[in-house]
Amino acid sequence: MSAPGRPKGEYRSAQHEGSPMNSAIRYAGSILLAALGCCMPAQAQPNADGFPSRAIRLFVPQGAGSTTDIVARTIAERASRRLGQPIVIENKQGAGGVVAAQSALSAGADGYTLLFVNSQHVINPFVFKPLPYDTMRDFTGIALVAEAPAVVVVSSKLGVRTLKEFIAAAKKKPGSIHYASGGVGSQTHLAGAYFAKEAGIDMVHVPYNGSSAVIPDLLSGRVEATFAPAGFVLPSLAGGKAVALAVTTKAPMHTPIEAPSVSDAAIPGFEYATWFGFVAPAKVPAAIVERLARAFADAANDPEIKAKLAEQGVVTRTLVGREFDSYIKADMDRLAPIIKSAGIGTQDR
Repeated sequence: MSAPGRPKGEYRSAQHEGSPMNSAIRYAGSILLAALGCCMPAQAQPNADGFPSRAIRLFVPQGAGSTTDIVARTIAERASRRLGQPIVIENKQGAGGVVAAQSALSAGADGYTLLFVNSQHVINPFVFKPLPYDTMRDFTGIALVAEAPAVVVVSSKLGVRTLKEFIAAAKKKPGSIHYASGGVGSQTHLAGAYFAKEAGIDMVHVPYNGSSAVIPDLLSGRVEATFAPAGFVLPSLAGGKAVALAVTTKAPMHTPIEAPSVSDAAIPGFEYATWFGFVAPAKVPAAIVERLARAFADAANDPEIKAKLAEQGVVTRTLVGREFDSYIKADMDRLAPIIKSAGIGTQDR
């Protein structure tokens, strides 16, 4: 019969529980278990054997058809061939990527839910305070895969044809030129603010709730300029209502448009680009991160993929694992003074 207050099978004599003999047995047992733990076979440690055995979900923080979405889909489709499983894209917009990041974190750290990020990933800690996560602590870098410079695009109604003419017009009438962005604290906002600082000009920032209305207002002359990826502005250049003055790389662009670099045209050494990459919740096993990194890096380095992304004004570039983590941290440090000088304040999520 079981003792009162103890579950069946749990009965032990009270007079023996604290005896010297039982203490010795427990001590010896703990030593034996520790020794057995040291001798556990290697396969007991987390590894990538059999991974992935099912579809992988990828959260993309921007809408279908955006440059970020195009890069994510292009790389993911090719990487899925190597991984042997489909990568299912789920576009999840909101709060500059914060919504997508939270969704990825809440899904668990088994490698089957990933997050595609761009430079906004390192801007958000300065814009949204507090974030519901820590960018460096809660995520681990898998692979940087590409970057895209911004194109300095102006309405043809402004009447300028070169970057120097644009800067001269802005200096002649400070505050007369309005530049549009996808929102306060967005990459397009930061690109324009950084350009204005380095050029020594005063422009008025006009934030939009997303980028869909930027181009129509640029073409109509309601705003005079924007700083956006080539793939985004490409359709608007064909009709002649908008003019691409320069790209924010140190080298000129030849595909998909012909444009000099800001560095060559007016501001020596100027450089600004949006980068793209894959991250995962920080507790995903290292072996799985490594397997994913190889697949994504191989996809980005495929000549066919390089050519396809070049048509969108995107250049492939790869860093994997800890190198990507270091790159993310360095970019946060680099952008901090730019964000501060631009006066980009805290926003509600």
